[in-house]
Amino acid sequence: MSSRVLLFTGKGGVGKTTTAAATALRCADAGLRTIVLSTDPAHSLADAYDVALGDLAVEVAPNLWGQQIDTQARMEDAWVDIQSWLFDVFEWAGVRAIEAEELTVVPGLDEIFSLSDIKAYADDGSWDVVVVDCAPTAETLRLLSLPEVLHWYMDRVFPTTRKVNRVVSPILGRVTGLPTPNDSVFSSATRFYDRLDGVRELLCDTARTSVRLVVNPERLVVAEARRTHTYLSLFGYQVDAVVANRLLPEAVSDPWFAEWKARHAEHLAAIEEGFAPLPILRAELAGDEVVGVDALRAFGAALYAEVDPADRLTDGEPLRVERTASGYELVVDLPFADRDDVDLGRRDDELLITVGGHRRAVVLPDSLKRRPVGAASLRNGRLRVTFAGEVGSSTRDDRRRSGGRR
Repeated sequence: MSSRVLLFTGKGGVGKTTTAAATALRCADAGLRTIVLSTDPAHSLADAYDVALGDLAVEVAPNLWGQQIDTQARMEDAWVDIQSWLFDVFEWAGVRAIEAEELTVVPGLDEIFSLSDIKAYADDGSWDVVVVDCAPTAETLRLLSLPEVLHWYMDRVFPTTRKVNRVVSPILGRVTGLPTPNDSVFSSATRFYDRLDGVRELLCDTARTSVRLVVNPERLVVAEARRTHTYLSLFGYQVDAVVANRLLPEAVSDPWFAEWKARHAEHLAAIEEGFAPLPILRAELAGDEVVGVDALRAFGAALYAEVDPADRLTDGEPLRVERTASGYELVVDLPFADRDDVDLGRRDDELLITVGGHRRAVVLPDSLKRRPVGAASLRNGRLRVTFAGEVGSSTRDDRRRSGGRR
């Protein structure tokens, strides 16, 4: 049986680790063999359970194991040859050794390798549920967009670069003394790619994987969650629920809290209206820290009530092709997107969709590759791109006939 994968993310401090830990525990209590992983560089999963966790899975409760992934160790395995070559290049350029060593480590790269652990656990057949406590939203978006970017690079740029290197490097090295990449460097890059191969397919398989956004009833938190929902949908990840955490309990009646409760009610109404039709799971502000198995079990029971936390709580596909009377439409869910922030382009068999600072190159299915783009519209959080007319060749890097922005 395929594992269910649940990813939890949100703005720092909203309680995503608590929610992920409680969800994993509730799945385990239901008899599902569950593992919860932390990919947040600032691990706090061990603090939530009040147990010692490290880079190896440790049993936390019956049917439940936890792990705080050592991303540095994962990176060293696949990055060491590339790093060594970069170090030589920087030294050749006159960069001091200490600075060169710092420059060979790409910020955030170590976090990427945690994705391979998610896939390994999801595919080995031993787990019913894999729960992931992700980094805060900005880092999560970078983490989840990398597999597609890397896949594009390895399919299009890497083979050409390697062929050119074999011809040019010997000459360049003799003439300039510049350290040039050898086969071990390219092999290291291949291992890096292989480690992530299939990760995107897993995370975009909406039957297996869901993202859950954790928010507090605060204006800035809700605004960031809206943007996160847009960008996750752009890259094909399905958000199946929103967790509204730290709501003031109804039992709080002291007049001192009246204005606070009114603001909470206003923001909660905005969450329910804005994120509809996603289910909104509610958790009240706890009277004490939610630490330890007992406290997390109570939190999970209140949060999910009669809902099965391992269920797929929302149907649908963020990206799909629909047949119309005049041809086909590519439909992309972009909740909360503004038409002025969306830009489209066409390059060969790819549709380039840019939303804000994020771009996705969508490889078109065979049914659309040779059809020209007819029109595009963005209404009610749904981008529709029409492919009409007779099958024919599209112009390279052809802009949409309306001029790009809609």
